[in-house]
Amino acid sequence: MHLTRCIVPAAAVALLAACSHGMHHGGAAAVAELQPTRGNTTAGSVRFEQHGPHVMVFARVTGLQPNREHGFHVHEKGDCSSGDGMSAGGHFNPLGKPHGHPAKSDHHAGDMPNLKADGHGIAEAKFHLDGVTVGSGATDIVGKGLIVHANPDDYTSQPVGNAGGRLACAVIVKR
Repeated sequence: MHLTRCIVPAAAVALLAACSHGMHHGGAAAVAELQPTRGNTTAGSVRFEQHGPHVMVFARVTGLQPNREHGFHVHEKGDCSSGDGMSAGGHFNPLGKPHGHPAKSDHHAGDMPNLKADGHGIAEAKFHLDGVTVGSGATDIVGKGLIVHANPDDYTSQPVGNAGGRLACAVIVKR
């Protein structure tokens, strides 16, 4: 019996260690490597995983204004060539809905929760999105742009939530 008590806790420790090192087991996955726009220092990595009807998002973004919120959206074009992020176009909105909070029924497919930076200008976020997919259909985010904005999204101003300039841009690519 002593052997059983030693094996079970050891297995539990190994499982917890695997989970804490970022092992995620979803369906299709995509990644985006945020690069600063001209004159900015914001950068980071974002992973998108299909989990049944929703997409899990795992983000780590640096170079933000400390203790501030920043708008965070999927944009319609996977193009960061302009230097200011404007080549990524507007919010990804294949279903023609108004801009709004991602927890509400009516919102752009590209609307996501604001990033919240800590006192060092780092934001780590984990949340799920409804209304988008990774790798298939009209709401597929693969090949789209990802933008971090200078200001928080107010979720009411149309069409983009008054989130201000674009601090970082990435193209979402299938993993």
